[in-house]
Amino acid sequence: MKKTTIAALAAAMLAAASHANAATPTQQAGASKAILLQGFHWNSASKPGWYNTLRGNAGDLAALGITHVWFPPPSDSAAKEGYLPRRLDVLDSAYGRSSELYEAVRALQEKGIQSVADIVVNHRVGTTGWSDFTSPNWSTRTIVNNDECNCGLGSSDTGPGFSGGRDLDHTNVGETQNGIIHWLNYTLKPVGFTGLRFDYVKGFSPAYAGQYANAFAPDFCVGELWPDFDLNNMNANRQALMDWINGTANSCGAFDFTTKGILNDALANGNYWRLKGSDGKPQGAIGWWPAMSVTFVDNHDTGHAESCGTGQGLWAAPCGKVMEGYAYILSHPGIPTVFHPHLYDWGLKAPIGALINARKTAGVTSTSAVAIQQATQGLYAAIVTGTSRQLAVKIGPNSWSPGNGWTLQTSGTNYAVWMK
Repeated sequence: MKKTTIAALAAAMLAAASHANAATPTQQAGASKAILLQGFHWNSASKPGWYNTLRGNAGDLAALGITHVWFPPPSDSAAKEGYLPRRLDVLDSAYGRSSELYEAVRALQEKGIQSVADIVVNHRVGTTGWSDFTSPNWSTRTIVNNDECNCGLGSSDTGPGFSGGRDLDHTNVGETQNGIIHWLNYTLKPVGFTGLRFDYVKGFSPAYAGQYANAFAPDFCVGELWPDFDLNNMNANRQALMDWINGTANSCGAFDFTTKGILNDALANGNYWRLKGSDGKPQGAIGWWPAMSVTFVDNHDTGHAESCGTGQGLWAAPCGKVMEGYAYILSHPGIPTVFHPHLYDWGLKAPIGALINARKTAGVTSTSAVAIQQATQGLYAAIVTGTSRQLAVKIGPNSWSPGNGWTLQTSGTNYAVWMK
């Protein structure tokens, strides 16, 4: 790729992003064909030049069918992974220099792939101490008055506290709200980001996430609301997701942690019957509002990294059964997410690519209709209607076939996908 100055590259990216935002509705508007890649894992910050890795994979990802790449938190951070933001306006991080970030986003954009920034605005840490915020400079009035530092002069927190950093007072218009909006539009947008992923959204009122999203006008927006999970009360799990989405004034979708939890149980214990709700629809958030639901098998928090047993693994899918999970999310509505290490470290690029190709060929979108055929112990089967073809999918160890007239597209241990 031809090198250029940061200033010139920033100007070009800002112009491109502004055009995209003016012409393209958010992916959550419905019938989205987006496929998101989480472009990092928990150990990526320890690998030199991670942005260069993403830049080098741009052509490969485009050929695979990825439409959006979720980048790690871009700002300087007290924790190398990026989730303790320190100097927001400084885009040099453990993942690479700011120039490498610009070039990675530009390389993806040249291949038709949009970039999603990981936004950590629930909390912030000081530059040398607990609360000396620099770049940009914010006063202790931006810290909630019930923070454990006993240094905040702002209002009370609008969500549960987070002890790892100073909880920000989002009711503060002059410094916090305007500061975040300025950071989004004048530090991140010039990089070329067109999408937003809000971290730890339970820590502040969803109204502020909606406000920030509207000020940025993203092509794609999703929040990480990890609700308390109860396998015996699916409706409470997904209602929490719906409430958060509504709280943003429907400006952002949410990761479908309900589907994630159900898949974990189905894959580990054979309880595939959990995937069907009492209304006959998918039991996860995709059964209630698929356009706003972003599905995933694992992410940097829940799953393993380069191999089974590495990374955080806080709520991981069974290591030998992740392809069953992908067969489900890549054949079903919602906006599916692919996890970077599954492609490049676990050797699953070819089978995941075959599932993506089947999804795209059939024209399955975020709002495609699902007709569940079987949901029992050891078996789940469904027919999903795309814009041009139908897909039949089965996961689980038990046998099932859609019958005559279907052509097998791809299969593996305990999963198969057909097309008609």
